[in-house]
Amino acid sequence: MAEKAADIEWTLRALRARFATVVWTPGNHELWTLGTDPVQLRGEARYRYLVAMCRDAGVITPEDPFPTWHGPGGPVAIAPLFVLYDYTFRPDGTATKDEALAVAYQTGIVCTDEAVLHCDPYPGADAWCHARVEVTERRLAALPPGTPTVLVSHYPLTREPTRALRYPEFAQWCGTDRTADWHLRFNAQAVVYGHLHIPATTWQDGVRFEEVSLGYPQELELNPRRPRALRQILPPQPTVTTGQAGHFSENEAS
Repeated sequence: MAEKAADIEWTLRALRARFATVVWTPGNHELWTLGTDPVQLRGEARYRYLVAMCRDAGVITPEDPFPTWHGPGGPVAIAPLFVLYDYTFRPDGTATKDEALAVAYQTGIVCTDEAVLHCDPYPGADAWCHARVEVTERRLAALPPGTPTVLVSHYPLTREPTRALRYPEFAQWCGTDRTADWHLRFNAQAVVYGHLHIPATTWQDGVRFEEVSLGYPQELELNPRRPRALRQILPPQPTVTTGQAGHFSENEAS
């Protein structure tokens, strides 16, 4: 939503005033610590600060009990996820994180996260990611067996959507192989994600995946046909599968 804490809070409160229930999961921009932000918390401390901000605004976070949809098609557990990335969505021909990063730096396609997303107290995003995967996996596994879910994450849970990126080197900042089967293991009725700025409805293993990015204003100007409407997830409606094509934000890949 934003990069400075005050802007994040303003947006959350504006959304909460307009919607009965707001569910938040952090994107990479919200976790950035910019020199121009009065809130200079980093890593886990920044995330916990944002969680507290959400709770104060009446917004549900990945640390709260999963809300349940009781409308048509329910009950369905809505599960906001924060699992980050661990550099396992590597470019072809690379076998390690170091090799993948080297390719990115050689080509000039390096995510701004490398400069302003700090992972304290973890040594890196991959370690923080693995910790988040473990705690999130336990919470999902604790749901009653067979509980239908909607999995909501900023980052795609599988690598497949990243194959449409204009710059494949950027995929390593987009998720982790450790979540590749979650849509099956945890009975997902739909998976909702963003981050790639490639809006699309796709299907994997019979599960609907919705990339719901609205994009930057300049992206909308460059691509006037891209979706602008909010996407209905529940109750489910017949949807048309679309190819994963679109403009990838140069801001994200700079």
